[in-house]
Amino acid sequence: MNHTPPLLLRLTSKVSLVTQIVIGIVAGILLALLWPNAAETLGLLGNLFVSALKAVAPILVFVLVMSSIANHKHGSQTSIKPILALYLIGTFVAALTAVALSFAFPTELVLAVDSADATPPEGIAEVLQTLLYQVVDNPVNALLTGNFIGILAWAIGLGLAMRQGAESTKNILRDISNGVSNLVKLVIHLAPLGIFGLVASTIASTGFEVLWSYAHLLGVLLGAMLIIALVMNPLIVYFKIRRNPYPLVFTCLRESGVTAFFTRSSAANIPVNMDLCKRLNLDEDTYSVSIPLGATINMGGAAITITVLTLAAVNTLGIEIDMATALLLSVIASISACGASGVAGGSLLLIPLAASLFGISNEVAMQVVAVGFIIGVVQDSAETGLNSSTDVLFTAAACQAEEAKAAAALSNQR
Repeated sequence: MNHTPPLLLRLTSKVSLVTQIVIGIVAGILLALLWPNAAETLGLLGNLFVSALKAVAPILVFVLVMSSIANHKHGSQTSIKPILALYLIGTFVAALTAVALSFAFPTELVLAVDSADATPPEGIAEVLQTLLYQVVDNPVNALLTGNFIGILAWAIGLGLAMRQGAESTKNILRDISNGVSNLVKLVIHLAPLGIFGLVASTIASTGFEVLWSYAHLLGVLLGAMLIIALVMNPLIVYFKIRRNPYPLVFTCLRESGVTAFFTRSSAANIPVNMDLCKRLNLDEDTYSVSIPLGATINMGGAAITITVLTLAAVNTLGIEIDMATALLLSVIASISACGASGVAGGSLLLIPLAASLFGISNEVAMQVVAVGFIIGVVQDSAETGLNSSTDVLFTAAACQAEEAKAAAALSNQR
């Protein structure tokens, strides 16, 4: 009997996943330009891929975090605190960068679009209150709705309780975790087909023309995100690991940022980031908590979006602001970004909150939100790519710094 695998399987096994994704992107663009009707239909592939990621992410986080904590050995160290510090620093630096670019290249908007059909939060207290309620959410509801704060809370609580359980119980949790991880790998291998469908349907339905009228605004947004991705984040990582950060930066952008760019969901990209952390040989006890947490609170891209669009509205209305007020905006944008949902367009609804700092009415602010949705095909994709790749970048930086510190301590002992 001939057990030779099919030609397609042999070919894909020899080509890296990133290369397959690039091929899917190019094929999607060509299909959208040459056969737009078929491209829109193939959007089903993209929707199925994103839905599969979103479906498997909550159970993956719940099982993996619970298993990691239950099987955590006494005395072993994790790097959660340094990672949290990097998340907060990175988000605040992103907001400051957005302020600087907005002052250097002021943007004006034509606020003549319909208000988005959505309800923004009324204040920062409401954002924080929502986060607290997410912590104590019903565990079944948290899994059903993708509430990763609630999922983390229950997984950590149950994991700590299970540490007192029998070894056989811990082994069962480990086996379930491995099984779910294998299922996730299968979904990730479908990424080239999913992204092919997403690219084809997006370009076929929106085209490129709608973006030209907002070229200046997009330039400021994307410029700020590129500065963070290629300058500020590498600087932060360098001070953490004390060596050339760019190999790690480019790995995270290539293998996490690309998929996040097209799924446009930090939550959906959690399985991809988990898989990348495993291939980077990072501590599982650390990344099983830091990656889902980062998908919720590490929102440098969201802080940029909130800041740039708010200052665009301020400039359009002719409101004068000083640097002290701009600094306050950076703080508010950073805190608000932590409350942005990990789904497409999640940061836009927090713009009215930041705009209220300058006395901008909710009606005008919601018109700015609508502009955000118009350019969302690029803005939200870039934002998510930055957010999600930074989750892995900062996790890897903290883990590698701890490993270097441990190695140095061992060397000194000898």
